[in-house]
Amino acid sequence: MSRLLIIDDHPIFRRGLAATLSEAGGFTICGEGASAETALALAASAAPDLVLLDLSMPGGGLAALTALRERWPALRVVILTASEQREDLMDSLRAGAAGYIVKGIGSPALIEALRGILRGESYVAPALAARILSASASAPAEPAPPSQTLNDAAKMLQQLTPREGEVLQLVASGWSNKEIAREAKMQEKTVKHHMTRILQKLKLRNRTEAALFLRGENGGRPE
Repeated sequence: MSRLLIIDDHPIFRRGLAATLSEAGGFTICGEGASAETALALAASAAPDLVLLDLSMPGGGLAALTALRERWPALRVVILTASEQREDLMDSLRAGAAGYIVKGIGSPALIEALRGILRGESYVAPALAARILSASASAPAEPAPPSQTLNDAAKMLQQLTPREGEVLQLVASGWSNKEIAREAKMQEKTVKHHMTRILQKLKLRNRTEAALFLRGENGGRPE
């Protein structure tokens, strides 16, 4: 049983979410709260495996995310929010969120996403990632900092094998691991292995940063 902590300042939503996850099997709700302060206190006392965190709440969800990750680096923290803003998504990923899920997601998809995150995967809603990538592609490019010139990016991409390059292209199009496995005629676990190698070679944290890196976005640059 995985221990989940739910932090959201809307009590009706929070209780409904707790009931849904409890009934799904495999999850134990070890605490509920409504503020950044409560998130830290409950994380210390309840020892959760995963924290579901809203962005808009007293004390700030992003501040809570940053504090949780600094204090417990191995803790999986997932943002569950109504915001579909690019800035909120990228700020959350940079702060160490293991997932960014938009409220309104169906229960089966939410449960599948959380189980994947608990296995060590990351998650961003494909539709949101695709929309952000589309907007990024049509926006004027920002000047690259000295540490991330186009030549640097090209050299890093040359480290990828042809198969890894194919997987990265499909990820940038918003495809899930399951869809990539079906299209490329390989096992889903093989896709996950390729993604792990891609992230290591490009010095990135998750598939969204990898997709943005391919499009030349500064948000996906290696440090």
